[in-house]
Amino acid sequence: MTEILTSRLLSQTETEIVDCPANESVGPRGLKLAIVQSNYIPWKGYFDLINSVDHFILFDDMQYTRRDWRNRNKIKTPLGSVWLTIPVDVKGKYHQRIRETAISDPGWQQKHWKTIVHNYKRAPYFHTYREIFEELYLGSEEKLLSQVNYRFLKGICDLLGIQTRFSWSMEYDLSGDKTERLIHLCKQAGAGEYLSGPSAKGYLDEELFLQEGLRLSYMDYSDYPEYEQLFPPFEHAVSILDLIFNAGPSCTRYLKSF
Repeated sequence: MTEILTSRLLSQTETEIVDCPANESVGPRGLKLAIVQSNYIPWKGYFDLINSVDHFILFDDMQYTRRDWRNRNKIKTPLGSVWLTIPVDVKGKYHQRIRETAISDPGWQQKHWKTIVHNYKRAPYFHTYREIFEELYLGSEEKLLSQVNYRFLKGICDLLGIQTRFSWSMEYDLSGDKTERLIHLCKQAGAGEYLSGPSAKGYLDEELFLQEGLRLSYMDYSDYPEYEQLFPPFEHAVSILDLIFNAGPSCTRYLKSF
């Protein structure tokens, strides 16, 4: 099983991000779309969002923000949750976009993988998936943060059986304010529904979506079931790696979209 998954992962990560050009017809206006910045080994809710839509646009034309989820995430350890952070070049680059953000330490992969092995080697399913994640880390030669994030997103989606189509925001025409830009992207992608994270309720103009004939819905991240974690107390807000290594083949039972 591990060899089959590894083979599928390698074939996925070596392909282009888009299966067909962004301006081609991708189906009926009933398509559901989500538009989110790329994150590094994100938590389970991020993958539920991906699995809940037909098409997922990585919005890495947004400005890179420090101390955010773009280049870091948490794992569990005996001393509590700790950050795994990819070092990036930000000095003097206050307005650079996520897709322009370069990695500043070429040895980050080995450091992160060593930390993961140290803290998860006793997890029930770590050795089941060790070969897959070892290749994702030690085989990574990407220089830009966006490409690293995409490598892990596609690799984990493949492992979970998520077949949602990915594309990049830079393949589309970006215009208008926050809500107008999202609506414009929905139209270009041929979507009839936009699925947003709940935090966007504070700034999205819902009336504009109605006027354009687009359905707007919000992801619900509440009431996730707990699973057996190595180091209690339980914490939801950690990388999905924690769920995969602890729950193994049954990890999708702890996600909402399966």
